[in-house]
Parts: sequence; C-alpha cells; structure tokens
Amino acid sequence: MRELIVIDDVTVEGSLTERKFACDLLKCKGACCSLPGGRGAPLLDLEIPEIEGVLTEVLPLLSEEKRKLIEKSGFYEGPRGDYATTCVDDEDCVFVYRENGIAKCAIEKAFNNGKVGFRKPISCHLYPIRVGRFGGDILRYHELAECRPAVTKGESENVGVIEFLRSALTRLYGEEWFGKLETHAGLKPVEKT
Repeated sequence: MRELIVIDDVTVEGSLTERKFACDLLKCKGACCSLPGGRGAPLLDLEIPEIEGVLTEVLPLLSEEKRKLIEKSGFYEGPRGDYATTCVDDEDCVFVYRENGIAKCAIEKAFNNGKVGFRKPISCHLYPIRVGRFGGDILRYHELAECRPAVTKGESENVGVIEFLRSALTRLYGEEWFGKLETHAGLKPVEKT
C-alpha cells in the first residue's frame, strides 16, 4: 500500500492512486443506490436546502410511493452533521427510480435533463470514495462486493478510480486541488480543448 498523500488539508489514501474502477451499471444494476441497511447516502448539511430547492422537478420522476414518503416524512434523516437520505423498505434511497432494472438517481436525471443545477449528493458522485473527517477530509476507498464489475471494467480499460471520479473530486475541491492530486499520483493531466 502506498503512503498517504496530503494535499492542502485533504488526506488521500495512497492506494487510491493505484486502484482501477469504472462503473458497469449493466452488471451492478446501480447497487450503490439500493443497498440494504436502512441508511441512505450521506448528506452534507448544506445539501439539504439545495435538495429542497429541486424537489419540484425531482418528485414527478419518482414513484407514487416515494413521492408520498417524501411528502409525509421528508427525504433525509439523522442529526445535523450526520444527515443521510431516507430509504424505502430498508433498501432503495428515496430518490431511486428504475430504468430497465437499473437503480438510478432522480436528482441526477433532472440535472441531466437541464431542469436543475444540483447534480446529486457529493457522497453519491464520489462513490466508491468515502470522505471521513478527522482534522480535515480523509479520502478512502469503500470496498463493496457489488462493485466488483466496476473494478474488472476499470482494470480492462485501465481507468483509475481517481480518473473515473475526476469531475466529482473537482466539484468538491476544485481544479487546482485536483491538479495537485494528479501530480502527487503521477497521473497524466487531461488536456483541455
């Protein structure tokens, strides 16, 4: 395992620079959006009002069951600083809709359709990287058996998890920070066109 990389106040697990990963939705069926366990995606406190602001565009994309649940109980649970999306039947995130048997995010669908400016919770965008906090952010790889097809695809296409999550990492920390990570990790920067 490689040593830890510290960029500004963010610590990156060294093995992230070596891991291969590229989502394979046809094989995993969006498992990360519908894991049993009863707790959904971690939410930052500042994401609560952002999601509240897009609900009018997102609700029509959901099943009646999920719309009613959100209207009755809300879309998140937990105390301030430890929010998460609610789950349906101890499994699906409340924002999951199914398309050809694949669990997908209704917030992201609204974003992709140009209806909202918020893409989805950063914890979802960053997956399989999880952010821990201990005197600053700590980025770690979250191993999930359901993601094995993504590891296989990443290995066959030679796509690293950092490269795969370029837009999510840039969204969270900015272009300059990501450039420093590329340098530390020995990755070849993507040329801008």
